Amino acid sequence: MSRAPLWRGIVALAAVALSLFIALTQSARLGLDLRGGTQLVLETRDSPTVKADAASTDRALEVLRQRVDALGVSEPGIARSGEKRIIVELPEVQDPRKAADVIGRTAQLTVHPVTGATAERGSAKPSADGSRTLPDPDRPGTYLKLGPTALTGEGVKDAEAVLDQQFLNGWMVSLDFRKGAGDTWAKITSDAACAPQGAPERRVAITLDNKIISAPGVNADVACGVGITGGSTQISGQFDQSEARDLAALVKGGALPVPLDVVEQRTVGPTLGADAIEASIKAALIGIALTALFITVVYRLLGALAALALALYGLVSYAALVALGATLTLPGLAGFVLAIGMAVDANVLVFERAREEYLGVRSQDLAKPVRTGFARAWSAVIDSNVTTLLAAGLLFFFATGPVKGFGVTVSIGVLASMLTALVITRALADFAVARSFVRQRPGLTGIASTGRVRTWLARRKPDLVRHRRRRLGASTLLVAVAVAGILVRGLDFGVEFTGGRLVEYSTSRSVDADTARNAVSDAGFPRAVVQESGDGDITVRTERLTDDEQRRVTAALEKPGGTVTVERDERIGPSLGNELRQKALLALGIAVAAQLVYLSVRFRWTLAAAAVSAMVHDVLLVVGLFAWLGRPVDSVFLAALLTVIGYSVNDTVVVFDRVREARRRDPRGNLERTANQAVVQTLPRTVNTGMGALFILTALAILGGDSLADFSVALIAGVLVGTASTVFTAVPIAIALERRNPTAPPARGRRAEEEVSGRYGSSEARRKKERGTGAVV
Repeated sequence: MSRAPLWRGIVALAAVALSLFIALTQSARLGLDLRGGTQLVLETRDSPTVKADAASTDRALEVLRQRVDALGVSEPGIARSGEKRIIVELPEVQDPRKAADVIGRTAQLTVHPVTGATAERGSAKPSADGSRTLPDPDRPGTYLKLGPTALTGEGVKDAEAVLDQQFLNGWMVSLDFRKGAGDTWAKITSDAACAPQGAPERRVAITLDNKIISAPGVNADVACGVGITGGSTQISGQFDQSEARDLAALVKGGALPVPLDVVEQRTVGPTLGADAIEASIKAALIGIALTALFITVVYRLLGALAALALALYGLVSYAALVALGATLTLPGLAGFVLAIGMAVDANVLVFERAREEYLGVRSQDLAKPVRTGFARAWSAVIDSNVTTLLAAGLLFFFATGPVKGFGVTVSIGVLASMLTALVITRALADFAVARSFVRQRPGLTGIASTGRVRTWLARRKPDLVRHRRRRLGASTLLVAVAVAGILVRGLDFGVEFTGGRLVEYSTSRSVDADTARNAVSDAGFPRAVVQESGDGDITVRTERLTDDEQRRVTAALEKPGGTVTVERDERIGPSLGNELRQKALLALGIAVAAQLVYLSVRFRWTLAAAAVSAMVHDVLLVVGLFAWLGRPVDSVFLAALLTVIGYSVNDTVVVFDRVREARRRDPRGNLERTANQAVVQTLPRTVNTGMGALFILTALAILGGDSLADFSVALIAGVLVGTASTVFTAVPIAIALERRNPTAPPARGRRAEEEVSGRYGSSEARRKKERGTGAVV
């Protein structure tokens, strides 16, 4: 065995062994859309004394971290996003109103001496001397006059919810003061102890956010002038356990340096996440099984080895996801399954090139065509995967929430697919074709057979580039229809892009959309968009819906639907919606520009412009389709659209890679004939790859649940139009641009002829070589 196959085998074994170890010893981190919980995006704003900037946001983040930790949430996540935003993830927390109330309150704890009581409301704002009047929590209709602030929450070292074991008065909050604050507390209580029993001045008021939460009187055993020493006290206020715990979390966390606004809120029920996991896994297994069966039938032994490599690809990419600590989300699961199709594409590219080599020379040495197939497919695999990575990488910067997980898994999947196709599949193929049993039976490998598509092409000898103007005209007409749909019907933007609230309910009794719509209208929301979701669920979308109004909608649906459960709750602020819409457009623009720059470097600018034109064509057709169907355009659709961009360029790059290869051999060759030959040569790969991707996407569309149905439909449409646009759009545009901007003709003379002919010598030798490579002309 030579050194190259040996090191490939060692790398393949090492990658598989390491991946297996990681998969068995670690588990994936599930996103909130899969495990259930609440995600809040908070935005800081200026206070009268503090400017909202990165520094104040970091201080607010630390306060929130302490509050979240005190709430006892398992595995919470909190991180700053940008300069003024904080993302808080609370797994298994299903009450977003309570979560937002606890972690987003200013929570300014203050302690005041009570200077008197009155029946008049007075002023809640501090006067010139710092005094104010607030309602007495123990005596409704009575107001306490408070003196200046004597102590703030900064003096509290620790706070804990405790049960009153002595007097059985329920739950209290125990406070431990810092050293200086403890002395201040003793001074406040010593002054209060000098007042007569029952007098308001004997009480001490503890306020939170300008509201008295407790105003206990100093006990009779506390001596005047001495006060309560020891640096601790208890706040009593007839709390239950939850209220005491929340108050302790607020006090312990301290006051936020700047106010916070909830600009985005997502809540997913645990059953919805579990159903999504089950549906996605089922779709993945069926899609992978069908794809593995298909490539095994087409490529026989090498196809079976590729199917094994696909299984190892799943192991490698999952292990990479776990090792990097990435969060697996629902769109991420879809991206994980979709990347399998990309892994199939790399294998098909290699096997088709190997088949061409074998059919050209009919040698008994199977190792040579396999080796040549991997070598010649290398550039196309790299170019097509880089274009996909460019599209997926944009989701890191412009997407929010679960869609970021899609970008992560697609990026990991692309890299893992290149590893499995170019290293693991190569090692397995090299080992197989080196066996004497296989060498004596080349038909087992699959590369010795012509294949149905190649046989049809050899018999029909189609000119797929002919009538290119008609085909380009048909493409233009389709684009016009798509644009008309966008202008006439408009796009149904989801709450991510418009702002508003979307709530998905499950009901114990079946409720149709009209009945639910009437119930929601009777509850006071006639303009709400009410639709049926998968499995009989009801979704309600409005421009604005408070938590109290959401409970009214829930109560209204209980009449026809019985028991109503909130499965999903998303709320996006209008400013954030506008920002996300602008980011989506910016992401698409950058994707187009990035593809153009990369392809211009790898190919001539004329081919790059043609590929990008076809990509824009595909994007417009998919968007127009959703406009005519009235399907929602949301962040998941954005992920699908960027994937369509990657796939569209991927397919075109494979064809143009053949054009580039042929023109290097013969720069003076007829461009139309060269382009037609490239299309015909790559058509078996296009059909086989498309079939593999459609197996997976169809399984996702049927079994992936309602949340992935639109995603799958967009990608199915993208695969179909992306395949057709290569022939009907990209190639005709490339020919037209090349005719208007031809390359400089090579120099005349014998030396120039040698440069053109290259190592093949004369034109006759080149024709023999083309026949040797199995080129279909």
